[in-house]
Amino acid sequence: MFSLDRRCRLTVAHGAIVSRLAAVLAVLLALMSSGAQAHEVQPSVMNLTLAPETAEVEVEATLEPFIAGIDLDGLSDTNASDRSAENDRLRRLPPAELEAAFRDAWPAMQDRFQLRAGDQTVPLRLQSVDIPEVGNPELPRVSTFTATADLPAGDAPVTVAWSPQLGGVAVRQMGEGQEGYTGYLASGGETDAIPRAGGSTMGFGAALLTYIPVGFEHIVPLGLDHILFVLGLFFLSTQFRPLFWQVTAFTLAHTVTLALAALGIVRVPASVVEPLIAASILYVGVENVLARGLSPWRPVVIVLFGLLHGLGFASVLTDYGLGSSNFVAKLIGFNIGVEIGQLTVIAVAFLIVAAAIRHTREGERNDPLAYGYMVLSFLIAPALVGLLAVMMPVGGVLPVIAAAAILLGFTAAALVSTGSESYRQNVANPASILIALTGAYWFVERVFL
Repeated sequence: MFSLDRRCRLTVAHGAIVSRLAAVLAVLLALMSSGAQAHEVQPSVMNLTLAPETAEVEVEATLEPFIAGIDLDGLSDTNASDRSAENDRLRRLPPAELEAAFRDAWPAMQDRFQLRAGDQTVPLRLQSVDIPEVGNPELPRVSTFTATADLPAGDAPVTVAWSPQLGGVAVRQMGEGQEGYTGYLASGGETDAIPRAGGSTMGFGAALLTYIPVGFEHIVPLGLDHILFVLGLFFLSTQFRPLFWQVTAFTLAHTVTLALAALGIVRVPASVVEPLIAASILYVGVENVLARGLSPWRPVVIVLFGLLHGLGFASVLTDYGLGSSNFVAKLIGFNIGVEIGQLTVIAVAFLIVAAAIRHTREGERNDPLAYGYMVLSFLIAPALVGLLAVMMPVGGVLPVIAAAAILLGFTAAALVSTGSESYRQNVANPASILIALTGAYWFVERVFL
């Protein structure tokens, strides 16, 4: 009778787990595959041309958040702002009306975007505003505006001050026959002093440190496709050695194409690279389920996919205009940031599923711990969303929170199971299937939609 009662309780527990996981899976798929990309926040790119007496800036940016008054500092999804409705309305305006709205907002922009010569603030005069026609209003529209300024007499260097409210910006000094300043302000701030005659004053160490956060943020939180690929590598095995060889091969490969593409030696359109990256996510998820360990061909496949992901990273650096000054430092810094981001993803995933891995090795059921993970999977998402809603915008972290809740649920399912295969059956395989489904959706979306 005791055995029957216990079996009934376990059946109920399994049923609760399955129901919970099904609901969370649906939420995660919706978060990953819907409007996250449509309302993503894109960094601006500024081309700065300096002459002895004049300055001209050309800025490529999504103007709608600027006009709507959205605070882009730390934001990765405009839907997370309380001004998102106004942002969506502006996206639907024809070019002439949006240009008029931007010109009306230009005086307010003067407080958030300034040019300085030495200690003197130089007024910027808005010149042209080039806005594309309305396409898909659910997608960001990148526009271009130019402004000019009269510089005071002398040779005082120029600095650009960019408010954190405007998000990130890459600043590139333009000029014929000379190497100019390049830098990236991840969350606003002020550039180094930029000589009017060209030439970067940024040293090797400063350039390296500046580009580490650029690489990191293009994994966490902006690189959801790269995050899923790295998780696909992680879920192949609980052993360190297979993971080490996969990550090493992936790192070496994407470093090669990242350097070649950033130097302009290799050019592959994003319309080709992005679907193939989605296909790589689909592949690792499927092979994780079918394979029993690291196959002889997997490192070769990982190298090929690493080359693809490097091309994806390179599009970021190309937009930022690395230039030749301190190129190696910037490239190394970006790669370091990417690797820190990847290791962070792996470390967090391991911490969440460590109990299931340990349970597999010991081969014993741990019901109290499993119920604790079930409770956490119910509470972690709303609790963290509530906390982060007070501290920062949550748009960019919602998929991460949902993924954490799912992994907690998978771990709970493994802990109430028995046998040495419980981790693989209840954690690695379901997670890999979810990764593969997301990759398949992205592939179809990027090719056909």
